[in-house]
Amino acid sequence: MHPVKKPSILILVILTSALFSFAATKNAASPKINWISYSPVTKISNTIDLDNPKALFSELHLEEAGMKQSVFNSAIHGLQKLDEKGAIQRNDIITIIDYSQPSNMKRLYVLDLLNKQILFNTLVAHGRNSGTLWARSFSNNLSSLKSCPGFYVTGETYMGDNGYSLRLDGMEKNINDHARARSIVLHGASYVDPFAINSLGFLGRSWGCPAVPEDVHEEMIDSIKDGTCLFIYSPNRNYLRNSRILNS
Repeated sequence: MHPVKKPSILILVILTSALFSFAATKNAASPKINWISYSPVTKISNTIDLDNPKALFSELHLEEAGMKQSVFNSAIHGLQKLDEKGAIQRNDIITIIDYSQPSNMKRLYVLDLLNKQILFNTLVAHGRNSGTLWARSFSNNLSSLKSCPGFYVTGETYMGDNGYSLRLDGMEKNINDHARARSIVLHGASYVDPFAINSLGFLGRSWGCPAVPEDVHEEMIDSIKDGTCLFIYSPNRNYLRNSRILNS
């Protein structure tokens, strides 16, 4: 009987040793597989360095497009503040309307900050009572027919008297927070055209809305709707002094 038992014990020991060896090898390999699967490299590469507006300005070639670094800095500062408050849905897209430029210049910029691209750079009107070639007078009041500077968040789209349009919500109290009540929206308009500049010496004017050329307004609206930042810059001292967002 003894000769039979010894081989059985030997086989059992060999099988047990192999089983533990396999389990140990499998457990040792598992952390490596999981680490590779959850590597954060992709996420890091998709972040936007909003703390370095000088580099962003250069990568977007905005100086060549007519914008000043100081205007861009103000826009990015406000974008960060709105993002911190959870007021915007996306921080990779921003629209900047630069009323320090005259209306015969392409002073509206839609920027893709993630991919470092200017999506739109075009003409934009200001309010009839804000000025002719330059927008110098602003108001938050109903029926003023004036533009309002400051930070906005884009809202929903709708079909109105000016066709496909985009609602805007003013984020600055006592500066542009009556925008929705005033029906200050982004829309297309036939008077936002170089022919108006050639005949009048300045662009056609709105009732306070940032109106844009009809041939780009639908595509532009679809690219910025539903919770992106829109900033209307003005060197107006009253605005610069009283903007809580810029001065925070």
